[in-house]
Amino acid sequence: MGKLSLSDYEAVKIPVPWGFISGRWYGNRKERPILAIHGWLDNLGTFDRLIPLLPDYIGVLCIDLPGHGRSSHLQPGMYYSVYDYVFIIPRVMKEYGWSKVSLIGHSLGGVLSFIYTSLAPHTVDMVVSLDILLPLRNDIEYMELSIEKQLLDVDRQKLGNYTEPPSYTLPQLEKVMALGTFNSVSPDLAKHMLHRQLIKSKLYPEKFYFSRDIRVKYYHLIDIDDGLGAEMARRIYKKPFLIIKGSRSPYLPPRNYEAISILAKDNPHFEFYQVEGGTHHLHLHAAEEVASYLVPFIQHHRPPALNSWTIAGNGNSINSKKKKGFLAWTKKKTSKL
Repeated sequence: MGKLSLSDYEAVKIPVPWGFISGRWYGNRKERPILAIHGWLDNLGTFDRLIPLLPDYIGVLCIDLPGHGRSSHLQPGMYYSVYDYVFIIPRVMKEYGWSKVSLIGHSLGGVLSFIYTSLAPHTVDMVVSLDILLPLRNDIEYMELSIEKQLLDVDRQKLGNYTEPPSYTLPQLEKVMALGTFNSVSPDLAKHMLHRQLIKSKLYPEKFYFSRDIRVKYYHLIDIDDGLGAEMARRIYKKPFLIIKGSRSPYLPPRNYEAISILAKDNPHFEFYQVEGGTHHLHLHAAEEVASYLVPFIQHHRPPALNSWTIAGNGNSINSKKKKGFLAWTKKKTSKL
């Protein structure tokens, strides 16, 4: 069985009322692919190192969320919201006529996948969440800053006071991106996302600036408290669900434990892994280890048509082992609290 190639893709533009959703459909384009959704301020390039490690019998459709990458920005006066991002998933499904969807989400993309699956579990056949489940709780200071920035942007639009954003050389941009991710993405890996979000400066020809919509930095958060998170998890009953966490990442704090326990309870299709030394962008810097968990999961739940019976046996044994891994991880963590 071969692997996907980064050069074997079809560039897609999915029409939406405000423009289009940009994406790349890798691999098999005759059957329903896996839909891959990136994290906040990232773009589909976040999956560049993971794609070539996945089996080539399956397709993967990676998209740029609105305001990110090469997707259209919202119209002036509109604001980005997690609520609205969730509905990108059924929009893509409707465009291609899918009655089911398979989801891989990192960070914000993982939150969107969890929310959508809880709303329409009958339409989802598997979920992969990279280093997240529930969103981090809202910070009141961030919310105040977000309102101020949004209003400032409205005033700038009215005055036509749009000037070119700060521009940088490519080496500088790699460092800026690393700093912006709290070094979750190292400068040498930043290139995988920079190639979809840069515009050449008209003022300084040797420099570039970020093309993403500045408003995505201050999008409307969604607050899922522990009780709601648990109820949402109950709606995702015995669904194939894979969570891969980076050991150095803070994005799966203890408040996630109840929801994860509900997803895992009596569920032979639940898997949990931790990548030692992994940061929030573990699928970039530890792509090989992430793929070692992800590929068997895909082969079990989206198998090749002719030999699915051979894969099923292997998948069950892996699942039973990894559920114990989650229990051991939570026990170790709670003992330190």
